[in-house]
Amino acid sequence: MEKKIYLDNAATTKTRPEVVEAMLPFFADFYGNPSSVYEFATQNKKAIDDSRSIIAKAMGADISEIYFTGSGTEADNWALKATVDAYASKGNHIITSKIEHHAILHTCEYLQKHGVEVTYVDVDENGIIKLDQLEKAIRPTTVLISVMFANNEIGTIQPMKEIGAIAKKHNVLFHTDAVQAFGQLDINVNDLNIDMMSASAHKLNGPKGIGFLYIRKGVKIRSMIHGGGQERQRRAGTENVPSIVGYGKAVEIAMATMKDRTEKELKLRDRLMKRVLEEIPFVRVNGDKIRRLPNNANFSFQFIEGESLLIMLDMNHICASSGSACTSGSLDPSHVLLAIGLPHEIAHGSLRLTVSDEITEEDIDYTVDRIKEIVDKLRKMSPLYEDFMKKK
Repeated sequence: MEKKIYLDNAATTKTRPEVVEAMLPFFADFYGNPSSVYEFATQNKKAIDDSRSIIAKAMGADISEIYFTGSGTEADNWALKATVDAYASKGNHIITSKIEHHAILHTCEYLQKHGVEVTYVDVDENGIIKLDQLEKAIRPTTVLISVMFANNEIGTIQPMKEIGAIAKKHNVLFHTDAVQAFGQLDINVNDLNIDMMSASAHKLNGPKGIGFLYIRKGVKIRSMIHGGGQERQRRAGTENVPSIVGYGKAVEIAMATMKDRTEKELKLRDRLMKRVLEEIPFVRVNGDKIRRLPNNANFSFQFIEGESLLIMLDMNHICASSGSACTSGSLDPSHVLLAIGLPHEIAHGSLRLTVSDEITEEDIDYTVDRIKEIVDKLRKMSPLYEDFMKKK
């Protein structure tokens, strides 16, 4: 079997062996329900709190401010829906951006159907939110601003400190979807005035099916899932102890390796971007070239369909994507690329490559060589490209 080059780490990451090893005892040996009172169960409660402490420390939070969820998507839903419910006496208006993950956008659509007013703020051509428009959108009835920390498709990092300052100035709660950023970037929720933050383990070499919502002390949102007193009365359901333990271990490793890991990813990403831009004509990089995640490269190739490119890369044992894994199979162009001003025909030719520290320079060179061949082949089959070259 030929080596598979995995370049879709924004969709999910490989669970580290150390994480799996930490989880295993909690499936068959330490299987007690942490809500029970006997010692066999309370040791599991301690394991949960140990992971909660690791995560809290990683973001400058208090251990009592971390609440485990089933995913980052659940955490996003909880933050928006519960805030609207809890602060209904103040108003029913929330603000977000046009390039959020669908976990936010679809939740906003749901809330709009139930009478909530939502303002979608524009971004510039690099995907950075327009701060003046954001501040002007605030009303006396605004209860929440929700802006993602870093975009999952184009990698752009938002000006979080400025957004947090605007929210604090106007006494509006600030939530951020940090699923792509947590473990990749230094985050301190107090320095950034973040009131709520969502994250997910499987984006940083942890298990799937576990996330958390950070809720600052004093934010009065309550449970969205009812049925028990777990997570200090805020999230019912027996805790997923093995995954919570795995999450803690993954965060511990991510924080210890962040500096060296991101330095390597930056070198690989920059090598990838440089070669593609220099060696393939009619291509652009999407997203801010400086304010972006260290492992993210997003390209748009003119005169080709991204789906065809992905299929042919897969045939060459390269795993990539055209955008969010949550919209795979959709024929619509990326809402993120449309929001930064790309026309449909160029947005359709997009490719997202996200590296990890296990990727080598040889992997990058092999990938670029295959992209060059595939793009050239697809363009030769394109009547649009043929017409363009004749006119040129």
